[in-house]
Amino acid sequence: MSCARWLLLSAGGLATLAACQTDLERMLDQKKAEPFEASSVFADGKVMRTPPAGTVATSTRLGPPELVSGRTGDRYVERIPLAIDAPRLERGEQRFQVFCRACHGPLGDGQSPVADAMALRRPVSLHEPRIVALPAGALYRAITEGFGLMPSYAAQLELEDRWAVVAYVQALQFSQAAKLAELPQELQREAEPWLK
Repeated sequence: MSCARWLLLSAGGLATLAACQTDLERMLDQKKAEPFEASSVFADGKVMRTPPAGTVATSTRLGPPELVSGRTGDRYVERIPLAIDAPRLERGEQRFQVFCRACHGPLGDGQSPVADAMALRRPVSLHEPRIVALPAGALYRAITEGFGLMPSYAAQLELEDRWAVVAYVQALQFSQAAKLAELPQELQREAEPWLK
């Protein structure tokens, strides 16, 4: 490559680099508003605006109401609207251990060190007859929206995981109230050594 050609290419590259750097500075220094910053543009002085009515967040899960809200019309669904298999139940147990166990205890009976420190109001035992009688949709709603002092876990648990936790809670409730004579013969034989 000749020196003249190299100088021409180098000069063009330098000019392009200088133009890019100027353009980059212009992009960084543009007028914009930061969240929680004051604004003279709006009458209330706030930058952050309430979304228009009917706006749906891009993270909002859409689908049948029984799946998304745990309701059909004005009634809670009685049964979990997903197929419950061993992997989903295991996922529910894992999510329960991460998010629910600290307050509700490993058996869901409301016995835990965290619960002992909650003087204002202890977490409910998930084995109380009134809780056991709740339809699946009511448990799902409590996880999704929160209940009493319990916050919503919708941000931490995906829709399917919330239903998996409901399935695990129902399995816990069944396990603590099951009578040996009501179990299938195979499970009765398996449980007998543990009862002695």
